Amino acid sequence: MKKSCFLSLSIVAASLVLAGTSSAATFQDNFSTDPTGTGWRAFGDTSAFHWNSTSGAIDVAWDSTKPTGYFYHSLGTTLAIDDTFSLEFDLRLTDAEAVGFFQLSIGLFNISNATSSSFSRANAASPNLFEFDYYPDGGFGPSIDATLADSTVTATNTSHFYFAYDNLPLDPGTVYHIVLNHAAGAQLVAGTVLTNGSVYTTLPNSFPGPITDFRLDTVSISSYTSNDDPYGDSVLAHGSVDNVVVTFPPPPITTTTGGFSNGVWQVQFASRTNWVYSLQRTSDFQNWNDTSTGLTGTGAVLTLTDTNLPVGNAFYRVRAARP
Repeated sequence: MKKSCFLSLSIVAASLVLAGTSSAATFQDNFSTDPTGTGWRAFGDTSAFHWNSTSGAIDVAWDSTKPTGYFYHSLGTTLAIDDTFSLEFDLRLTDAEAVGFFQLSIGLFNISNATSSSFSRANAASPNLFEFDYYPDGGFGPSIDATLADSTVTATNTSHFYFAYDNLPLDPGTVYHIVLNHAAGAQLVAGTVLTNGSVYTTLPNSFPGPITDFRLDTVSISSYTSNDDPYGDSVLAHGSVDNVVVTFPPPPITTTTGGFSNGVWQVQFASRTNWVYSLQRTSDFQNWNDTSTGLTGTGAVLTLTDTNLPVGNAFYRVRAARP
């Protein structure tokens, strides 16, 4: 029987890149149109977020006395310690008050971790974070932080955080442009806060907790609950977020071709290091099965084959995953 084979160009775990070059890809949104139509989703306390169609921004109420809420968008890829990436956005606060020491946040996280019942920002059980945090003065002075947490952070292992910070306030009514950067292989995060194009702070201080590795796949405006805070800390702030830009490496699968060679179906593609690739096959787009063992990316062209072709039609895709 003649077999029909189709190669899917969609990429498991890396399917959305809004703009890209050979050296970097970019996710960006200025919220000029309703973000729910461009892939943004809300989790938890959805009342914390409102698209302002007049200003073209996301109005946010960070109220930690309520359950955790996220307004988030998938990056379509997974970032790790070996990647160079950055996050930037505009933040304008209307008001910000705190009791004790609690933060409002915008950043990157791992959606599976962040939506888990065991996740707790108040108790530092919050693995896989790369975020901007602002702590209004709740009796200890204000603090502007860039935070990086690795994959091993738990309620009983709370030290694997890196903070860059400055003890400065964010004034209500002022638009701040925040830029966070991570260099490939670095165990730290660098940050710059600007106003009207001038540097307000470069976050010169740091808490160098050990960082091993992390997995980030989502950008989020995050309103964390303090209902489980053991010290009774809380935050209440209102403001808006705009002009979100995330820059990261290109997708792990590019320049893909597929076809028969000597009666064997094979796929060739340009790979990236620190990714593992496998060829998957389906006949109904419901159940996908691996037809090859996983190959580690080398940065060069890889070839995956299916030497046991089924009777009838077959459809293929390449799966890329972080080890």
